[in-house]
Amino acid sequence: MTGRLVIVGAGQAGFALAAKLRALGDSRPITIVGAEENLPYQRPPLTKKYLLGEMAFDRLLFRPQQWYADNNVEIRLSTWVEQINRDARQVIMQDGSTLAYETLALATGAAPRRLPPAVGGALEGVYLARDKRDADQLAGEMRAGRRVLIIGGGYIGLEAAAVARHRGLEVTLIEMADRILQRVAAKETADIFRAIHRQHDVVIREKTGLKQLIGRNGHVVAAELSDGSTIDVDFVIVGIGVAPNDRLAKEAGLEVGNGIIVDSFARTSDPSVFAVGDCAELPWNGSRIRLESVQNAVDQAEAAAGIIAGGDVPYDPKPWFWSDQYDVKLQIAGFNLGYDETLLRPGAREGSASVWYFKQGRFIAVDAVNDAKAYVTGKKLLETGINPAKPVLADPAADLKQLLA
Repeated sequence: MTGRLVIVGAGQAGFALAAKLRALGDSRPITIVGAEENLPYQRPPLTKKYLLGEMAFDRLLFRPQQWYADNNVEIRLSTWVEQINRDARQVIMQDGSTLAYETLALATGAAPRRLPPAVGGALEGVYLARDKRDADQLAGEMRAGRRVLIIGGGYIGLEAAAVARHRGLEVTLIEMADRILQRVAAKETADIFRAIHRQHDVVIREKTGLKQLIGRNGHVVAAELSDGSTIDVDFVIVGIGVAPNDRLAKEAGLEVGNGIIVDSFARTSDPSVFAVGDCAELPWNGSRIRLESVQNAVDQAEAAAGIIAGGDVPYDPKPWFWSDQYDVKLQIAGFNLGYDETLLRPGAREGSASVWYFKQGRFIAVDAVNDAKAYVTGKKLLETGINPAKPVLADPAADLKQLLA
């Protein structure tokens, strides 16, 4: 195959796909289409070191402009695909122009869920935390003494809370569910992070939703909560999850579920169209999942590059994730989907701990809080298929190395 590869999306997955193809010696023409004005860049530091002013944006770029020219990768920025014509093997751009492809890769990512205008989502001072533009807008709001309301107690909301407290803001975080991290982590992990944030004077209100935001002259000034209380705010950060960007695929007649459905080779229901990263729903352990992580975006894209270049090795996901909050590093190995048992293990150092997940007696994941040994051990156990002995895990004095023997 020597025809053009068009990659729709200039994020982590889109860049990784192009870079891996060139590393494999594949010389086919590649065009990356990106809606943002910036060259592809790392997103995780945006709401951490970049927002805190500790990292210049240039350091977030995967490669400088010259790399694209040197590697014959055309990159079209500030433009986007409106439609896919699979019969003609063309993508139709927002200006009506067309771009022919032999192979198409959808790396369209996921979009943050927005508050509806009916509850004040369109007011000024209501922000998301997804891209450089969001981070730049938030940077202007993050001034000591100001009051921010964070809606959503997942990792995005908690990370935003940590940055805001670092900058000296008064932070209130609300979570509609019974507890923070309810969708993504066990109660034990949530308890650890709730305590950490409260130690940093974050006000966390669980079982509390937003009734409406109150505006004055078009700008948010207060929030009425589901418990009937009203709090004054200077601005709001919304972190209520994301949805896969699958409109193009759906309108083109590709199979779509919770994202664009692909096989273990990242192929969609059209063998000339691939999907990678946050937008893709992929097979895993007899079920189908969508993984929202940098690791999956890179690994799946690189596996897809191998297939596009003529290989036949399927993608076997080995999920891992991380979150940085204050001086706390959470490292997650595995995927806790469907867990029915957990085990909390204190770490060797003060403030360290790990939560081990089991499903029908089998170890499936670990959350390691400032505990690199637990993370590394858990990752190796998952890679080797060894089921750890629970008495060893339950004994904080036991050496985790025993589990790998």
